[in-house]
Amino acid sequence: MQINREIRDKEVRVVSENGEQLGIMLIEEALKIAASYDLDLVKIAPQAKPPVCKIMDYGKYRFEQAKREKEAKKNQHSIEIKEVQLSLNIDKHDLETKVGHAIRFLKAGNKVKVVIRFRGREMAHPERGVDIMQQFASMCGDICTIEKQPNIDGRNMIMFLVAAKPGK
Repeated sequence: MQINREIRDKEVRVVSENGEQLGIMLIEEALKIAASYDLDLVKIAPQAKPPVCKIMDYGKYRFEQAKREKEAKKNQHSIEIKEVQLSLNIDKHDLETKVGHAIRFLKAGNKVKVVIRFRGREMAHPERGVDIMQQFASMCGDICTIEKQPNIDGRNMIMFLVAAKPGK
């Protein structure tokens, strides 16, 4: 935004600080009016013909804008991806423990990436990996939905889970 002497246009449409149209005038005249109110002349619509300038306290405007942005950032929640690693020969209790972790992550509003690493000859049995993934998803219950079905990527099988919508 251009303010005060940075504005290079000859004529501008001037709006007072409370929104009244003061009309089209020369830039020098507009700057004098802004100075008489002890405020700044700020170009708010440079694409208009003639450009629109508003008389305002620019420092206060910037402070309010920064405050609004900070408030919006504070209310924003970022979704993280948490990873749970399994193996082909995982025991029942270990699987239950991993399901407990996944449920905790999902309740916190995060996505869960479930990974099975195939080692050695385990690559010959990808159907066992799919079975474990399906069992894992069914143990999570109604809390989650499968966002991305189990898929082999190199020596890993990956599945993504997200928290289920409350209506489902």
